[in-house]
Amino acid sequence: MAESMKGLKRSCRCAELSGADIGREVTVMGWVAKNRNKGGIVFVDLRDRSGILQIIFEEEHIGSEGFEKAGRLRSEFVIAVTGRVEARSGAVNENIATGSIEVIAKDLRILSESQTPPFPIEENINTREELRLKYRCLDLRRPDLQANIMMRSKVATLTRAFLANEGFLEIETPMLTKSTPEGARDYLVPSRVHPGKFYALPQSPQLFKQMLMCSGYDRYMQIARCFRDEDLRADRQPEFTQIDMELSFVDVDDVIDVNERLLAYLFREVLGVKVPLPIQRMTWKEAMERFGSDKPDLRFGMELCDITELVRNCGFGVFTGAIENGGSVRGINAEGMGDMPRKKIDALVDFAKGYGARGLAYMAIGEDGAVKSSFSKFMTEEETAAIVRALCGKPGDLLLFAADRNKIVFNVLGALRLELAQQKGLLDKNEYRFVWITEFPQFEWSDEEERFVAMHHPFTMPMDEDLHLLESNPGAVRAKAYDIVLNGTEIGGGSVRIHQADVQERMFGALGLDKETADEKFGFLLDAFQYGVPPHAGLAYGLDRLVMLMAKCDSIRDVIAFPKVKDASCLLTDAPNVVDEKQLKELCIGISKEEE
Repeated sequence: MAESMKGLKRSCRCAELSGADIGREVTVMGWVAKNRNKGGIVFVDLRDRSGILQIIFEEEHIGSEGFEKAGRLRSEFVIAVTGRVEARSGAVNENIATGSIEVIAKDLRILSESQTPPFPIEENINTREELRLKYRCLDLRRPDLQANIMMRSKVATLTRAFLANEGFLEIETPMLTKSTPEGARDYLVPSRVHPGKFYALPQSPQLFKQMLMCSGYDRYMQIARCFRDEDLRADRQPEFTQIDMELSFVDVDDVIDVNERLLAYLFREVLGVKVPLPIQRMTWKEAMERFGSDKPDLRFGMELCDITELVRNCGFGVFTGAIENGGSVRGINAEGMGDMPRKKIDALVDFAKGYGARGLAYMAIGEDGAVKSSFSKFMTEEETAAIVRALCGKPGDLLLFAADRNKIVFNVLGALRLELAQQKGLLDKNEYRFVWITEFPQFEWSDEEERFVAMHHPFTMPMDEDLHLLESNPGAVRAKAYDIVLNGTEIGGGSVRIHQADVQERMFGALGLDKETADEKFGFLLDAFQYGVPPHAGLAYGLDRLVMLMAKCDSIRDVIAFPKVKDASCLLTDAPNVVDEKQLKELCIGISKEEE
């Protein structure tokens, strides 16, 4: 039978007690993590969000009725205990903050009983994620998950304080907006008042924060909820949170400066980690050529090597054919992996095919210096030796090559580089390597739409020296865009925005948008720009991704209280789900079943 809290007031959380509190009478409340009945004494580990505290129940202190009640305690019962803090009578537990003390109980109330949980409420359990997410309220009691959620709260609180001190105003932007399908798919919300019309949930506050700059607010920030209807993976969710900001009268260096200081502040205050400033910068072109990725992991080497000129006239048709088709041949050196069995090399070939490769060529250098190659019969000894020298190959190394269009070669070797680093154990989660990636391409070609699309968004300012290429060679235009990357994960990105009407019109032209279409999609922003718009720039972090890396997790689901799974459903609430026919009628919506 659950008891009342009447007359009781919690004096502190469990792990807020220490040796300095010995002799103090306290009232603590929480969940039973463990209970051990030793006959004349009952030991209970009491857990709340702060940690664990050992409670001792003895009949001489709590009375026969209280001792009997203590004997009925089970895992996850919610209890209130009043007692005296004492030095621990047994061995000190170095693994918990309160390991040198215990509370001798004199009063116990069972506030709520619990059924046997479907899995242990413990750190680092191997329970299937689907089961944990179905019973997320229990999962969230686990100390490691609670530490992640509390870290997230601290990061958000510190961010607000830092940016407020830098002159930023926190301003909320709408959640019900207009659909502007120029990126990922929108989540649509039907309007009851306007039948047949829809709101869209915001993919970002982009347009509104630019209008706030037009409105003179100078520096804006928001911890903003955003929504994208896209396929999920470990670092994506259909709803996510951004640390969003926009600044007026600034250029690239100004945005980077305030954000470097923000990152250094967060890592110092939350993790006690010093972030050396300034953070390294690297152009998009350099990142792709060295690492095959615009979000390079700098914790290890294994950089790409371009051997296109070395093999341009060789006898291996795979290499020469790729070059003749305008592609390249590049390789990486997996140092010390030359003894990899053929079966594992074949697995790497299959891995590469998953990223668009038609195959993967290799050279294994034996300890005696002899080269075993998948294509040696097509090469002269001189050509083979030149390739080994180019990749700094030495006995015991494995050299891997991709030949195709540059985009595929970069995708394949960039992914392969990370896979090999994982296999070699080179990814140290205790190391934090930041890098700014700058000068992104302004456009990328869409085979699906047969036109150039904006790599970031249509309001990104081109590099001043590339403006003359907007009409003649849009593929060569670089953007004043910048991403902040940490350990191979993009944690934030932004750009300087276009504030000149003529440049914006040329940008729309390069994207194939005529004035009528541009007005239809973005008229409210373009109208605002007619009344004096300052130069402005911004950046947004993925709060979930940032905290995931700070907490050394592999998935953002471990730092979000109630995440979705891969098919964008919620196992806890069984959403999405059907709704009443009455609701659909009110919205003038009919459901048509797809024919098989």
